[in-house]
Amino acid sequence: MRSPVNPGQELDHYHIADQIGNDAQVSTFRAIDLRTNQAVAIKVPHPELETDPVFVDRFRREEEIGTTLEHPGLVKFVADEHRSQSYIVTEWFDGESLRQLLHRQKKLSQEQAIRVALAICDVLGFIHSHGVVHRDLRPENVLVDSKYHVKLINFGTAAKLGARRITFASLAQVVGVSEYISPEELNGKRADARSDLYALGVILYEMLTGRTPFYGSNPFERLVKHPIPPRDVDPAISPQLQEVIFRALEREHRKRYVTAHAFSHDLLHLDRVGVKARPQLGGTKAKWRKVLFYVSIALLPIAVFALLLFFARG
Repeated sequence: MRSPVNPGQELDHYHIADQIGNDAQVSTFRAIDLRTNQAVAIKVPHPELETDPVFVDRFRREEEIGTTLEHPGLVKFVADEHRSQSYIVTEWFDGESLRQLLHRQKKLSQEQAIRVALAICDVLGFIHSHGVVHRDLRPENVLVDSKYHVKLINFGTAAKLGARRITFASLAQVVGVSEYISPEELNGKRADARSDLYALGVILYEMLTGRTPFYGSNPFERLVKHPIPPRDVDPAISPQLQEVIFRALEREHRKRYVTAHAFSHDLLHLDRVGVKARPQLGGTKAKWRKVLFYVSIALLPIAVFALLLFFARG
């Protein structure tokens, strides 16, 4: 896609310093606000999308939500009615996406992963209390700095209570076959707070193991398969922390955490988390033990017959 502006240019009262991102819909730049001499981030749509009503609606919604919500875990939006073209300006956050961090480190320590998850819970609790559901929570949309402070970004597909519904088809155009989409969304139902908590469960699993719980599965397989127990990937993960992940990843919406606060409460009090028996989630090792057990039972009569035949001939 052709970038709408280039480094070195000025966009109204912003000097474009360098490009930090470019996808199919927008280009993102680090810029300097010439009025304050402060660094900012600017997201500019590709020109060919400015006449796409679905994209324009999402872009406006992101700015509307961003300018009405203030929280330490959200980047601050810079309101400015006098712009020569369509773009969004936010504060500059000196960090990287969680995806970049995981790409570099593969996985995080248990302490780091829980710290990030708790920070995300705090932001989700705030936006949910204001009637907003993110709907596209994934490592690409979580910024993390060197001290593991978190900023949640990209509210383009967010849903607000009372707003016109964006169809699943439109959502799919944005997030494709994202491994962070909840089962109800894959079934074409509208996302709610528990859908965001499901996505956080996937992220927590990935931070701890370096992989997603349904890695390599297509969206339809994820509707019938169970996640590989994280302790099968890394036995150092405690049964209690695994239980928290299982509760977040419940396939049935009603069985999941109801609120971000409930999710964070369990993360903060792992010693009080009761571990539920989940035979269907026995894991690869347990399944192989079960298979070997039934094979041995099936082979027992053959072994007995062979021994009797051996002694009879002797």
